[in-house]
Amino acid sequence: MKELKFKVFGSFIAVTGAPGAWRAFYFGAEGKRRPADFIIPGDVAERDLCEYLSDLLHEDATPRNHTAVQLS
Repeated sequence: MKELKFKVFGSFIAVTGAPGAWRAFYFGAEGKRRPADFIIPGDVAERDLCEYLSDLLHEDATPRNHTAVQLS
């Protein structure tokens, strides 16, 4: 299963699945993960995930953590 990782305003988020069946998790540096407290609608394309997460979590932005990027 494909896994995409993002750093969104300081939070590390992993997204697994495919359009229509996305599952989101928060993950830490030690590798632990927990289900995220939000859902990703099925109509969000893979290329739009980072923008969707940025829009969804924009209230978490701070002067120090103000970017949303996909990690490799």
